Amino acid sequence: MKLLLAPNPARSRQPAKTEVAPAEGAQATRLSRWADWCELAKVRLNAMVLCSAALGYMCGSAWQGNVDWSGLVGALLGTALLAAGSAVMNQYQERELDALMERTGRRPLPTGRVRPETALRMGVIFILGGLAVLISATTPLAALLGAITVALYLGVYTPLKTRTTLNTLVGAVAGALPPLIGWSAATGQLDSPAWSLFLIQFLWQFPHFWSIAWLYRDDYDRAGMKMVPVLDATGHMTGRLLVNHSLVLTCASFSPVLVGLTGTRYLIAAVGLGAMFVVISWWFLLRPEKKRARYVLWMSLIYLPMLYLFLIADGAWAVLTTPSATSLEPAMTFPLTNSENP
Repeated sequence: MKLLLAPNPARSRQPAKTEVAPAEGAQATRLSRWADWCELAKVRLNAMVLCSAALGYMCGSAWQGNVDWSGLVGALLGTALLAAGSAVMNQYQERELDALMERTGRRPLPTGRVRPETALRMGVIFILGGLAVLISATTPLAALLGAITVALYLGVYTPLKTRTTLNTLVGAVAGALPPLIGWSAATGQLDSPAWSLFLIQFLWQFPHFWSIAWLYRDDYDRAGMKMVPVLDATGHMTGRLLVNHSLVLTCASFSPVLVGLTGTRYLIAAVGLGAMFVVISWWFLLRPEKKRARYVLWMSLIYLPMLYLFLIADGAWAVLTTPSATSLEPAMTFPLTNSENP
């Protein structure tokens, strides 16, 4: 005698499993891989590199009295490839250290989403491609400066991060070269105003990276990275360095005016931005803590783009308000051009 079992109501009400269509799964995989490579190339961070290279190119072009927009495309493409390749190679070199830190442990290489040999191969391709573009589309000097930047960043700065706090100094030099790449791509040489842009970006690196190092000093300590904030238990040394370097940076930001690259409107903006940077750094010194270090970091991220924006805006204002600006000659002239420089 067979017993007829009634269907289980709870089981019958269970929703059917939804299957992801193969096309949707493939698209999700492609998007994930694209996101991984954007992270490896540090797209958002390197946007600042491209902005500084573009600034150098436009200022160099204005200094010689002529803007070649086609050359700007080549300079930015070559710089972008170099920056992306350097970022990929840096993460390849530090993949084992990244796995020790919470901030970087979920990157594509430590998690295995991208194989190390693939990253190495693509990093080399990006760097060689960037150098090839700079050589063919700009000037030999721009390509040489690009090669020096890569060599300093990967060959000196990255190995020194676990050996000495002087790594920040070397990294600051490498990070300040993009404006020179842009300037030399436009002019084929390095005029004195180009070095004022280098000086500003060089000094800006210190408070920017020290604020990051304070925020993640436990991570850096775990990975054995030698940073001043890691060795500074109270934070007072870091605070004094932040105040001192923001003061020096503010003074250095006046140098484009002194060399005739820009004028009074930029100077007013530089004073205001520098004062805010000094005040926030001083605020951190009074009570070193993560919340205040984060404000220093935010100020550094605001400071440099705004300073560059005012520099370009001041030059554009000078062009628009100069009587010769109505002529058909496609020349862009800052308040004092090379031909007017005594």
